[in-house]
Amino acid sequence: MTYNIYICGIGGQGIIKTSIVIGQTALKEKQHVVMSEIHGMSQRGGVVSTELKIGEDESPIIQEGGADLILAFEPVEAVRALEKSNKDTVVVVNTSIVLPSTINQQDVDYPDVDEIIKELESKVAGVYPMDANKIALTAGHPLSMNMAMLGAVTAIDSFPLSKDDIIETMKENLPPKSIDINIKAFEMGYDACNK
Repeated sequence: MTYNIYICGIGGQGIIKTSIVIGQTALKEKQHVVMSEIHGMSQRGGVVSTELKIGEDESPIIQEGGADLILAFEPVEAVRALEKSNKDTVVVVNTSIVLPSTINQQDVDYPDVDEIIKELESKVAGVYPMDANKIALTAGHPLSMNMAMLGAVTAIDSFPLSKDDIIETMKENLPPKSIDINIKAFEMGYDACNK
């Protein structure tokens, strides 16, 4: 059996680092994992997504309707990711808005976040909205937002990796000076989703 994770957001939000922590944790737990990355603009402000498959599958690409989990670091990106979802998909979505650089340059109204959440809820099995940016600030640094999101995902029953192993992998992959803040953000994200 394969567990398919689609992670999306805007460049600079820590999407790639989050994917690396998940992938290396899977390897630590002796699970097969494949990963792909798509850098929309390869810079801060562009759309970025990664796809991870934990299990037997050799192809890193998640087919339409094939995601077990969508981890959306930005609300509109969660809606764009719905093509990867099915009725059993779980979505963890950061409710803090980050406009992609392509929208920033246009005169476009951003959709209401509550409406985005309703749209997600109408399409998938479970939606876990959280203000991960606020959690990161409370933890001590805005750049720990990605670890708050990872903590939330870890609280989901179907997530196939151990919380303790993820924390160990974080310690191995994050700068030593930021470990405490990132673990605090991770734990706060875990608690926010484990209600």
